[in-house]
Amino acid sequence: MATIDPNAKEKEMSVEERLKALYDLQSVESSIDKIRTLRGELPLEVQDLEDEIEGLETRRGNLDGEIKSLNDAILAKKNEIKESGLLIKKYEAQQMNVRNNREFDSLSKETEFQKLEMELCEKRIKEFTAELKAKKEVADSSKQLLEDRKGDLDAKKKELDEIVGETQTEEERLMKKSDEIAESISERLTTAFRRIRKNARNGLAVVTVERDACGGCFNKIPPQRQMDIANRKKIIVCEYCGRILVDNAIGGEVAE
Repeated sequence: MATIDPNAKEKEMSVEERLKALYDLQSVESSIDKIRTLRGELPLEVQDLEDEIEGLETRRGNLDGEIKSLNDAILAKKNEIKESGLLIKKYEAQQMNVRNNREFDSLSKETEFQKLEMELCEKRIKEFTAELKAKKEVADSSKQLLEDRKGDLDAKKKELDEIVGETQTEEERLMKKSDEIAESISERLTTAFRRIRKNARNGLAVVTVERDACGGCFNKIPPQRQMDIANRKKIIVCEYCGRILVDNAIGGEVAE
């Protein structure tokens, strides 16, 4: 019974062809990264604005509740003043029919007490009115900020929709191309590429030699090792960062 060699594709390709394919795969994946980075920042901004708007709406609701409570408190104090005024009139009328000084003094004390209550209510009304004015100013400011943020959110959502519309087709094309290149390389190499790329800070698994140094970590590469890389006879990784190294000329050849 015939068996399938899992590395058959790798044996069919020369090392140079594999290096070019890996570099091409890296270029495609980097292009996908750029698209996702461009789009990736906007959803976060949209989410931040939505969270801020939710907070502002909650704050505005709380302010509306506090303003209502202050208005109710002012109305209650005004009613208390009216009640005290009625009681004063009642006590003053009763004083006209007292039978002795003790009753007169008692009614006088009740009258004075109600007058003090009225003064206290007036004082509280002034305090509530000042607090109400301050709350309304904050509420007006919050309302304006809320409207501004809603405008910002609409603009960001529109921008995100436009970018998604513009980049989605290109991203799908690049992802298809990435899959095609990956299928042409052995599974072993593709897995290694994905692993290196995942651990790399900038997503670069394949880098060129630039100015005698690794294009990923910028550590110097010995001249003999550079010659081995340029010969393209074997796959060489950077001894410092583990990235796959290719000579600078391979980029131009792949691009062509």
